[in-house]
Amino acid sequence: MSSQHHDHHGHHGDPLHGHTHGDAPGVHYSLKDYTTGFILAVILTVIPFWLVMGNVLDPSTTKYVILGFAGVQLIVHMVYFLHMNSKSEGGWNMMALLLTIVLLVIVLSGSIWVMHHMNANMMPGMGDAAAVTGHGNHDMQ
Repeated sequence: MSSQHHDHHGHHGDPLHGHTHGDAPGVHYSLKDYTTGFILAVILTVIPFWLVMGNVLDPSTTKYVILGFAGVQLIVHMVYFLHMNSKSEGGWNMMALLLTIVLLVIVLSGSIWVMHHMNANMMPGMGDAAAVTGHGNHDMQ
């Protein structure tokens, strides 16, 4: 009976399994991980702030650099603070994230496209008529 008891505990503590009973595989976060994430987040915030306040780059270039830093910071937050990776929840967290990103891109790009072309699609010719006549009712003259 003691051999069965020993085998039972030996199976769960076996280094070949990579985890002990009750632990989720691959999910071990420490203060070092949180500190690394915090330091990266601070750096990724301070650099764009410095770029804007110091007028280091051309404003049109600065926009895209800040968007790049924002994207990297988003990834840092997801990995270090939300603990999202391809192994968490059997990969379903990552699949849900990818679906959310696809839907967000569709909605945002569609909204931007509609707003950008709204004047031309809804009221053609009205944009310059108001500037010429001083009022919008150019057909009623």
